[in-house]
Amino acid sequence: MVPPPLGVQLQKIAKAWKFDPLRPTYQMETFLASLAKHPNLTPEAVKAADALKNNVAAQKWPITEKLSSPASMPLYYSRLLEGVEKSSKGIGRPWWKIFFNIW
Repeated sequence: MVPPPLGVQLQKIAKAWKFDPLRPTYQMETFLASLAKHPNLTPEAVKAADALKNNVAAQKWPITEKLSSPASMPLYYSRLLEGVEKSSKGIGRPWWKIFFNIW
């Protein structure tokens, strides 16, 4: 069985990409779909896009507890993640929490 052309493989990867609510005008799906039409598309580019979609780097090199909660500010990344999740839902911090730097 012959593998599908590179453009078809990249289109399939692009369709599986999740929508990014924080950047609605810049979507990875759109970029990959346009890249699939490029005449000089290489197998390495398709492999790289597939690795990004499958989160290969995070599986190969997991983030340790020491790195994810630094001693100087242990809640930094959890608060950052919470802020991104709330922002994607349209929930903002009240002005007084921003003014007094309260989380």
